[in-house]
Amino acid sequence: MLAKLHQDHLNIARLLELLKSKLNAIHEERPVDYALMRDVIDYLREVADKYHHPKEDLIYDYYLKYRLVEGNVSQRLQLEHASLVETGSQLKEMVEMILMDAVIPLDQFTAKLAQFVALQEGHMNYEEGVIFPHLRDVLTEDDWRQLEQQWQNRAIGDPLFGPEVSQHFQELARRLSLPVI
Repeated sequence: MLAKLHQDHLNIARLLELLKSKLNAIHEERPVDYALMRDVIDYLREVADKYHHPKEDLIYDYYLKYRLVEGNVSQRLQLEHASLVETGSQLKEMVEMILMDAVIPLDQFTAKLAQFVALQEGHMNYEEGVIFPHLRDVLTEDDWRQLEQQWQNRAIGDPLFGPEVSQHFQELARRLSLPVI
């Protein structure tokens, strides 16, 4: 499970690099493909918020239930997940408004975009550097089997990095040089 979550983080990092390149383009007053930005945000909201983070939460909740835990690790992770959902929603709304030719102050949009990218990167770095190594050390093979069984009914295919790219993410897949099937 952690290997899949790690791969998700690598995929998300690719998308964040794309968003950062768009942020740089805005700062340099170059044209920006806002529809592509919307697709990135849609993917992050669809997969990360509805699949990736709930999977992490399942693991953390299991860990807290069956292991003695000090500190506020779970609370921090839940707060970060909630913050990512909220910031992603706000950013998506701003992009949608831009695509409908609404006037959005560029400084507000770039600040929200930079905040979103920073939150995502900080969250992933914390999980990769602190949480995942700890989980590897303390959870047993039996624990991981239990978690896999609990997750099985909730698993979905990745609509961008999975074996088949959904229609919604075809252009984004081409931009990332992913095979489009």
